Amino acid sequence: MTPRPRVRDYMATDLTVLRPEIEILHAMKVLLDKQISGALVVDTSGAIIGVLSKKDCLRAALNAAYFQEWGSPVSKFMSVDVETLDAEMDLVAAAERFLASQFRRFPVMQDGRLVGQISRADVLRALVENWR
Repeated sequence: MTPRPRVRDYMATDLTVLRPEIEILHAMKVLLDKQISGALVVDTSGAIIGVLSKKDCLRAALNAAYFQEWGSPVSKFMSVDVETLDAEMDLVAAAERFLASQFRRFPVMQDGRLVGQISRADVLRALVENWR
């Protein structure tokens, strides 16, 4: 019997990451220019400390419009409750995690290190390719 595909088989590895001290307007431009809906925020050692989504950016833009102030860092608006998946997790378990959460993507870890990111679309593509 062929083993089920794993998260590592379908995750993206070319990630855009942000630093917590980057000015929020710059971070918004990065997301828009790269046409991505969010990015991981990492510290100097590469450890995940948050996620900045377009929703977080919208909150920052509304705040800036109201107070006429754009100078805040990413750390002020990022979400800090980051859930991850293990690279060796099978895709059925990953699909179950997506269904049980509101997240559209999960960072992927292996041996305590960030190695990628997997989205709902990645998991759906994998299921279609493997269980026709």
